[in-house]
Amino acid sequence: MVTLRELTADDARALTLIYSGAAVRHTTGKPLTLDQAHEKIRTALARAAETPRAQWSWGIVATDEMFGLIALRRRSPSMGTLSYILREDTWGNGYATEAVKHVVAFAFTTAGLERLEAMHHPDNPASGRVLIKTGFTRTGTCDRHTEDGAAVVYQVYALPLPQAPLRR
Repeated sequence: MVTLRELTADDARALTLIYSGAAVRHTTGKPLTLDQAHEKIRTALARAAETPRAQWSWGIVATDEMFGLIALRRRSPSMGTLSYILREDTWGNGYATEAVKHVVAFAFTTAGLERLEAMHHPDNPASGRVLIKTGFTRTGTCDRHTEDGAAVVYQVYALPLPQAPLRR
């Protein structure tokens, strides 16, 4: 069972393990240093104190160990984006799917959003399967540019707020 929790200053070492190896191949391509991990946590804690809140970051935890990070960003009053990353040795266990389900529920209730979007690198189809399993639909593509200026075509997904059934 996966739970989500707010980040703490003690999570820096875990973040360096999450943002390393194959897990960063489709993000920055570079491992996160301990200083960068501390800065990422400071930023997340500062954003948690903002009003109105525009970003939430949670550690993904099972058996008292944080092995992933999932974030929700409010892009407009009604739309948010979702991102997640898991430590490579935890892939394939359904943890991302479970974490995304938690954040989707939070986004449509507590955060009051009406639509979520997410994207994944074309060489990471497993992330697309997570999005499909959690109700997202592929809507198109988006070009993202790498540090060397090359364009990479990301797959884009969306999930609208489920409509309540009509009562008769």
